[in-house]
Amino acid sequence: MKKLAIIGGGIIGLTLANYIDLTKYSVTVYDNPVGQATKASAGIISPWLSKRRNKKWYQLAKDGAAFYPKLVQDFSLSNNVYQQTGTLILRKDGELDALMQLAEERKQHAPEIGDIQLLTREQVVEKLPLLKAQSALFITGGGKLDGASYLETLRQRAQENMIVLKTGTAMLSQRHDQWLVQIANATEQFDAVALCTGPGLPSLLASIDFKTDIRAQKGQLLAFETPFKDSGSWPVAMLDGESDLIPFEKGKILVGATHENDGGFDLTPTKEAFSLLQQKTVPFLAESTFFEKYQSTYRVGTRAYTSDFAPFFNFLPNNPTAVIASGLGSSGLTTGPYIGFLLAKYFNEGKNDWEYYQKPIEHYLSTL
Repeated sequence: MKKLAIIGGGIIGLTLANYIDLTKYSVTVYDNPVGQATKASAGIISPWLSKRRNKKWYQLAKDGAAFYPKLVQDFSLSNNVYQQTGTLILRKDGELDALMQLAEERKQHAPEIGDIQLLTREQVVEKLPLLKAQSALFITGGGKLDGASYLETLRQRAQENMIVLKTGTAMLSQRHDQWLVQIANATEQFDAVALCTGPGLPSLLASIDFKTDIRAQKGQLLAFETPFKDSGSWPVAMLDGESDLIPFEKGKILVGATHENDGGFDLTPTKEAFSLLQQKTVPFLAESTFFEKYQSTYRVGTRAYTSDFAPFFNFLPNNPTAVIASGLGSSGLTTGPYIGFLLAKYFNEGKNDWEYYQKPIEHYLSTL
């Protein structure tokens, strides 16, 4: 049996670990959870109407969303983790007809979109009482994922399957055809490694003489406690701008998130983030005092971005025993589980069918 080290226990790393064939590999996951993007996140799984022009990214996001029913079944995900509630997309009235036409076009190759409806102002309020009366497009296929709950579910599953979980900052080196992973004063030898440390990937790769096109981006979102106890079944809302509204069970309403390129690895909650999210969200809400009225807490994490805003996942050039994955950005909850599954398939079967999802790895990676 071969030994596999997965460095990074976020959405890619833990999904990969739980899809590995444990008759072929013994698996150890190393994770430093400080600032982890997945743990701080909650997101909308609804990529079909994105205006991004990167066709490879859209194919990955589309297939990532289509993968969710299998993910839910394979890992027995509860409604507290993932739930398909539909997505409300709020735009100016003059833009909704064109958006509906785009939805109908994309549904031909993505039936997961589900039913597509233009809702009246009254129907929108009925669907999501937090909103003021305004028209919107509604697609039934959209869903929501709570990142922290997803990771906790996968950690428990991994432990039940005797996958070793270690906490701390891992160091990597190579000796002949073996990989050495050091944490604290303990070093272990592995046949293969998967490097899934998000924005921490550059420092990890530098130890084996590679540099990579990854930068850190700070993200903050707000979790509000409200008295709306039936909120768990409400749809998610993509507001006209950068803000999203994500209702969860028992009145928990998440609003976010910021994209702070200058924030880097800083995890300090800021009043500026609160004000920005308030400014972008309140115009759509029925209660203009929502942000002051209800108690909120911050979730702060660090995303990984590439210069072209596209993720990459592949093995190192001329070294099939090491795979790397990063650059998921703000769509990581949509693409991350599917990337983890594809990497597991590579280890389990020796196959990879990921070329049409991304540019060649050399676009993001070079030697020092």
